[in-house]
Amino acid sequence: MTDLNRDALATRIEGKRDELITLTQDLIRIPTLNPPGEFYDDCVRFLGERLEKRGFTIEYFRAEGTPGDSDRYPRMNVVARREGAAPGPCVHFNSHIDVVAVGQGWRQDPFAAELIGGRIYGRGACDMKGGLAASVIAVEAYLEENPDYAGAIEISGTADEESGGYGGVAYLAELGVMARPRIDHVIIPEPLDKDRVCLGHRGVWWAEIETKGHIAHGSMPFDGDCAVRHMAAVMQRFEAELFPLLASKRTSMPVVPDGAKQSTLNINAIHGGEAEEFEGLPAALVPDSCRMVIDRRFLIEEDLAVVKREVSDLLESLKSERERFDYALRDLFEVIPTMTEESAPVVQAVASGIEDVLGKPATMVVSPGTYDQKHIDRIGKLSDCIAYGPGILTLAHQPDEYVEVDDMIDSAKVMALALHKLLHGLT
Repeated sequence: MTDLNRDALATRIEGKRDELITLTQDLIRIPTLNPPGEFYDDCVRFLGERLEKRGFTIEYFRAEGTPGDSDRYPRMNVVARREGAAPGPCVHFNSHIDVVAVGQGWRQDPFAAELIGGRIYGRGACDMKGGLAASVIAVEAYLEENPDYAGAIEISGTADEESGGYGGVAYLAELGVMARPRIDHVIIPEPLDKDRVCLGHRGVWWAEIETKGHIAHGSMPFDGDCAVRHMAAVMQRFEAELFPLLASKRTSMPVVPDGAKQSTLNINAIHGGEAEEFEGLPAALVPDSCRMVIDRRFLIEEDLAVVKREVSDLLESLKSERERFDYALRDLFEVIPTMTEESAPVVQAVASGIEDVLGKPATMVVSPGTYDQKHIDRIGKLSDCIAYGPGILTLAHQPDEYVEVDDMIDSAKVMALALHKLLHGLT
């Protein structure tokens, strides 16, 4: 590889094993829980201060006015940039800093970041502070080995990916910070396994269905109209018609795992009648409202308008057939599927790095769920973007989440080699 000693670079990264472990542990120990968005400022300042010492120019961005932003929980982001010795392309490594709720079932302290048997345990270890740490070490090792590079290198830590990314990458893309022409190539170190290049993701439509009824005394339900029973009719129609239809749809996208190669719908939440946030017994009431939140994941072969119409037509059919049935359907969130071409420079650079480091061809995959590539593609107008990082996808959001140190080392080597190729146009 032009002007780069690959063996020396690999040795330098291996020599940073202890530093990589410590950095990962430090990041996990900042409990950036989302919701509500805790300790974002602490995390981005920690990252910014480290990179500033290594010659990066640091900018902090608060995404004011985005969902969840407040003085108590500011949506903070950091972008670090280091210019090379001559003009050239900009390679950007983007990681989200937020982590999901801890949940039940942990045997390890979720924020102790203990190193046990070559694994670092903790909430966010896999998704995705291990990937963030690996990208930082990859860049730092590359700069030590090749300080006279041309172009620019950026590292960002961004907010709210777990809740849609509007206070993070979407905000920065709208500002033109994470967009063309400012940057050219993006690697997102999400946990898709170290031998895989993730080209993109399926689409998503979140919606709320509300069935309506009429309130009455619970001892005389005949005087009312139970919204929960109407919602039961919706669920019966889902089981009889919609779920079989979705199971019949298959994609040519290389989605993993195999079950996600079809269209899916999850019922995220359902609630009808009186709220449960009280002590004592509920009142005797016929519920006049029942709400269901649905999470519909769709394929690149599907049109969003058709996806929505499958549900609205079902509800309209019930309205015409079922006595007193009435409903409201509200959009909550939507993302169009995205998939970078395998011939794209960032895909080829990372795939080449995987083959060099692991000694086997890279596997091309598509994620079952969305991540921040959606904003870089749609808002930033930058298609040369993929996800690649350490960690096992199925560990994300699970109790006793962990990341393997060896996987972080290997991924850092891959990212450093890919960085060099992209800076020098060697793909």
